[in-house]
Amino acid sequence: MARRGENIRQRKDGRWEGRYIKSRTPDWRAQYGSVYADGYLAVKAKLAAVKCAGEQKKPNTAERDMTLREALALFLDHHKQKLRRQTYDMAGHIPSNPCENLVIPKKQRYEYQFYNDDQLESLFEAIRNDPIYPMVRVTAVYGLRRSELLGLQWDSVDFNANTLTIKHTVVKVLTTVQKDTTKTTASYRAFPLLPDIRQLLLQLKAKEKENRRLMGREYQDSPYIFKWTSGKPYSPDYLSHRFLDLLRQNGLPHIRFHDLRHSCASLLIAQGFGLKDVQEWLGHADITLTANTYAHLDMKRKQTIAQSLAGALSGKC
Repeated sequence: MARRGENIRQRKDGRWEGRYIKSRTPDWRAQYGSVYADGYLAVKAKLAAVKCAGEQKKPNTAERDMTLREALALFLDHHKQKLRRQTYDMAGHIPSNPCENLVIPKKQRYEYQFYNDDQLESLFEAIRNDPIYPMVRVTAVYGLRRSELLGLQWDSVDFNANTLTIKHTVVKVLTTVQKDTTKTTASYRAFPLLPDIRQLLLQLKAKEKENRRLMGREYQDSPYIFKWTSGKPYSPDYLSHRFLDLLRQNGLPHIRFHDLRHSCASLLIAQGFGLKDVQEWLGHADITLTANTYAHLDMKRKQTIAQSLAGALSGKC
């Protein structure tokens, strides 16, 4: 029995007919040929033989050399009766590519907000008793991305060697996604474990042990450092929203959680560290990004340059 798509049918006279495309017109319309037989299987075999023997002509490829305008005109002529009048009129009167004279807007520099050292100390003092305080402090000290902070696991901390390694991330697109990779190769980096951070992490480890004991079977085991008392890791959105709430409650200047990373960079530059140092500390893959973002903050270096120029030109005016 003929199947849909085979283009095989039984004629009224009892014979079977198989149709195939033998050529195409310049406007790509198919021109068919036919084979005939007394039975379905016989005509199917004939049809296969035609194709295998190359008797089916290849489609005319002249249209491949058409310009876009020529192809559009051919399309409109062929489908004129099927298109709305307004659509036909508009499509037929495009004199040129409307994108040719498009002016692409220049990239605008985003002015990042950040805290100086005094503002950070005020922030730390104001939120010291809030559960997200350890996360805020770790982020400000190491300039971590939110995904890197929430991706910190206990295997990222070496209390013997006093190191903190960034090698996991937790990101939020539509749902929270946990990954055993960093954003880039440069993002995989290790820091010295500062004494105050070490103490914070040891406190968190002891608290986790106590929470596991108190909650028993209800406790959700997780390798992540920052989590609720139930063991469930914090979500990225909760951290950002809670941070903004704390700023409002304490009357502190508005910044995003990510701006703690920029605050870290500004402090490094204020301490006299170069852009290469900042790049490595933040885990930028390319120093161009670091320079484009923070070069305008490097006033000490610019003051040194200005003083050198002033010394070289003194007495020559």
